[in-house]
Amino acid sequence: MWIERQDTQAGSEAATERVGSARGGRQAGTPGKPALCVSIHDVAPATWDDCMRLAQALREVAELPLTWLVVPQYHRPGGEPARMEAGLERALVQGDELALHGFTHLDTAPRGPGLSERFWRGRYSHEGEFAALPADEAARRIQGGLDWFAERGWPVHGFVPPAWLMGEGAWQALRAFDFDYTTTFLRFHVLGAGAGAGAGTPGNGGTVWSPSLVYAARNRTGRLASPLLADALALALARRPLIRLSLHPPDVRHPRLLRHAQATVERLLATHTAMTKAAFAHLFATHHYQYGPQYPPRQWRAPQPP
Repeated sequence: MWIERQDTQAGSEAATERVGSARGGRQAGTPGKPALCVSIHDVAPATWDDCMRLAQALREVAELPLTWLVVPQYHRPGGEPARMEAGLERALVQGDELALHGFTHLDTAPRGPGLSERFWRGRYSHEGEFAALPADEAARRIQGGLDWFAERGWPVHGFVPPAWLMGEGAWQALRAFDFDYTTTFLRFHVLGAGAGAGAGTPGNGGTVWSPSLVYAARNRTGRLASPLLADALALALARRPLIRLSLHPPDVRHPRLLRHAQATVERLLATHTAMTKAAFAHLFATHHYQYGPQYPPRQWRAPQPP
């Protein structure tokens, strides 16, 4: 059931001037190095203070471009929408990118009886909003998110599903929209809108194997183990085209995780070019970014539990 695959789209949309000269945001250095994309997930009024603290901690290390994953109608109430929107306006002016991160960030679809369902939509996460939606409902929520962005005059080039989970219906719905990229936990998928401008064959995207560095902040075992796993992944990906670091609001409440993220960014900036996800998608698709192996579109199916 759980699929990671490349779906194609047609069309391309130029970035607006407010996002800077690189597509979807600034980039530091030159594309001769592998890329580092740092993102802040679950951006919403209720999480805004924590998201800002994450950004400030990162910029104590360097003025690197960030990708903010914004949830238009986050399921948790609280916070001040005006403060968040003003902060995101400033981020755009600075050259950061805003990406659509679901609509509510909550899995409300009926759950099946299988072991896979119980694990991915229970133990792993209750917030995989697009894990089991039919195509029409997935499209409705994506369009609702795009309308929300459009009302604010904000460009959007990427869609990242909550909890990195997308079922067949969500993949099918995604084909109808002109996103440059999407990501799952394991892969960065360049979609048709990003590829059509220069990939030779319109709509012919690609995928990069890049498991995300991420922290498990919600339990003690995760807080101890996830930095070790992140270090191992960074080492394994050192010669690959892309390393992703994904931060979540709960990370900021644990100084050890925050210090680890800062040290990781500082170390990787010595060997990697920091850029937004949209900038990476554009460079990858137009063959301006040829560091390391690239892969043609193909279908990937996660192993099923026994």
